[in-house]
Amino acid sequence: MSLFNELKRRNVFRVGIAYIVVAWLVAQVLQLVFESFGTPAWAIKSVLVLLAIGLPFALFFAWAFEMTPEGIKREHEVDRSQSITPDTGKKLNVVITAVMAMALAYFAYDKFVLSADRDTALVEATTLAVSEQAASEILPVEDDKSIAVLPFVNMSDDAGNEYFSDGISEEILNALAKVKELKVAGRTSSFAFKGQNQDLRQIGETLGVSHILEGSVRKAGGKVRITAQLVKVDDGFHLWSDTYDRELIDVFAIQDEIATSILQELKAALLDGKVQVVSSIRTDSEVYDLYLLAKQRMYERQELTLDSAAELLDKAIAIDPEYAPAYAQRGIVTLLLSDTSYGKIPNEQAQVQSKLYLDKALSLDEDLAEAWAGMGLYYNGPPSRPAKGVEVLEKALSINPSMVNAANWLVLNYWEVNRATESMALLDSIAERDPLYKPAIGNRVYQMTQMDRTDEARAFLDRLEPFFEGTVQLEGNRAWIDFEEGFAADGLQRMQLGLDKQPNDRIYKVGVNWGNYLTHQYEQIFDDHWSGFIVAALLNLGRNEEAMMVAQQKAANGNVGELFFFLNASDQSDLLVEYLEGRWPDLSAFQQEVPPGILGYREMAHIALAYSRIGNQDRFEAAMAMLGTAMKQSQAQGVRGQQFLVTLASYHAMKGEHDQALSLLSEAIDRGLITSTKISRELPFFQELDGNPEYEAMQSRMIEHLNRERQKLGLESISA
Repeated sequence: MSLFNELKRRNVFRVGIAYIVVAWLVAQVLQLVFESFGTPAWAIKSVLVLLAIGLPFALFFAWAFEMTPEGIKREHEVDRSQSITPDTGKKLNVVITAVMAMALAYFAYDKFVLSADRDTALVEATTLAVSEQAASEILPVEDDKSIAVLPFVNMSDDAGNEYFSDGISEEILNALAKVKELKVAGRTSSFAFKGQNQDLRQIGETLGVSHILEGSVRKAGGKVRITAQLVKVDDGFHLWSDTYDRELIDVFAIQDEIATSILQELKAALLDGKVQVVSSIRTDSEVYDLYLLAKQRMYERQELTLDSAAELLDKAIAIDPEYAPAYAQRGIVTLLLSDTSYGKIPNEQAQVQSKLYLDKALSLDEDLAEAWAGMGLYYNGPPSRPAKGVEVLEKALSINPSMVNAANWLVLNYWEVNRATESMALLDSIAERDPLYKPAIGNRVYQMTQMDRTDEARAFLDRLEPFFEGTVQLEGNRAWIDFEEGFAADGLQRMQLGLDKQPNDRIYKVGVNWGNYLTHQYEQIFDDHWSGFIVAALLNLGRNEEAMMVAQQKAANGNVGELFFFLNASDQSDLLVEYLEGRWPDLSAFQQEVPPGILGYREMAHIALAYSRIGNQDRFEAAMAMLGTAMKQSQAQGVRGQQFLVTLASYHAMKGEHDQALSLLSEAIDRGLITSTKISRELPFFQELDGNPEYEAMQSRMIEHLNRERQKLGLESISA
């Protein structure tokens, strides 16, 4: 008998195959278990070596020994006529088949379940690493290397000169902020202590800084006296003080001299390396005066003061056509005066005018941080171009890390490109640098609610409450928590209180609209360019022609989501596809212009639904793939608010995974989601679920919750 046949007869091949398959399966399972318990890599490698060493022994055992009814015997001791190796071979075949089936099942589980989880974890880890790197570039973390510049006291006879003393303080703050190793508290928080004469230790603790610069400015005719002193917060020790009597011919020299002196004093104890000499952009003193006054009026964010700021900047530019900062602020104020912001200039016209000013500023000074920040506001739209916005705002912050407006605008752009982790890291850094900066407070609270961190958001606001006592500043922020937790009536009342006291505040306008929408007071909803509820309200009121007109207008301004929503909800999905394919050559081009946001990719969900309805399976699958990738990215970053859950449920519903869709939709409803009384009227993704007992029960549960909220407002109950 040949060697091959003898090996086959003795089941050596079968034993080898069985050993290899079992060893592979054991190795996979042990690797999973070891990783779960954090076992060192050498332990895993040792097991693999032992398994490999065992193979020759298994083969030798199969060759030299044989299983018999009496037990294991040497092969040469067995009478071949009595050998049961054929039966043993059959049993080994069964074992090999069973083990291979188990291995195949494990492979499938690893490929389609564990692999997806690993990919998600990898995305999360990578995103977190990038965000930590970005945060470290923006915010030094050594608290001892920190300073707050309090607004210098106006000691001039003319109280109207206060803008000048404020401007001096701000320009010194900006000069210090350019030092990468130094943490400088933001303007908003530093200026919150203006005129309060509080203990410096308390101020330092509040702002998280170890040093404070304070001083005074006396301006009279063509002369100015500036006093400044640098104080160590923990013991009140005066590290340095000086007085500057100068002609107003070169106020920049005074600012630079003060900032450089401060850096010189800080260097000895805190800063490493050579102290950089601070150098401001020079201009005529009258131009600088106009520039400072304009900036002060821009902070008020009111139409009349913004108009006044624009006039002041025009005068400054007329006197000195080469002063880049004036052009930068002129570009910013033009955007703030658009009819989508605080003014009445048609948005398209404001965009064109603003770009001219900002381009001019950068042509004069390509490293001017405020011009790059203005570009970020320009790309923030509408129409929004978030990818470009991210690029220019990151550049602005690389030049001046303390530009809180630029940082806050970057947060909004991060939201629009689904970079929630980096957005939260930046919001955390703003909260540390400028804790009383109101827009970032609201944005931080809102993002926390969308990440199911409402308890943290509430605690954050509680810590800030003493600084806003007697105002409505935090009411809108608390309202977003109410809305996310299902307390629509409470949220609406908070927003209405804020709007009554600050009728031009667009956050309160959006919030009142949202509260009215959630409580089904559709007639009370108004269109203010920022609310996304007017189209849904008109649809629920049966005013489809008006809804279509508003949706088309919003699409023309760059917001196609409302139009897609309306066309699917009104059974006009064919028009959605016609509009989509007439404007973008393919889905990749659409995604470039309308990327996924942190709340899910609602626009792509509507595209997928439209293609499904018209029977274009290839385009449907392509849209679903993009939607799935975007949703996985949001999940990896911890996003799990009501609206995200709805979009994720929509994705599973369109895939035919109804159990998962129902589970997610139920979770959203339990957390306070309210839609129209017939969910599928407003969310047509779920039309196939109409009549499903579980779905109908959760719809009834939602209506009961809606009526409880309406009852709080004294409104009548409504039915399905």
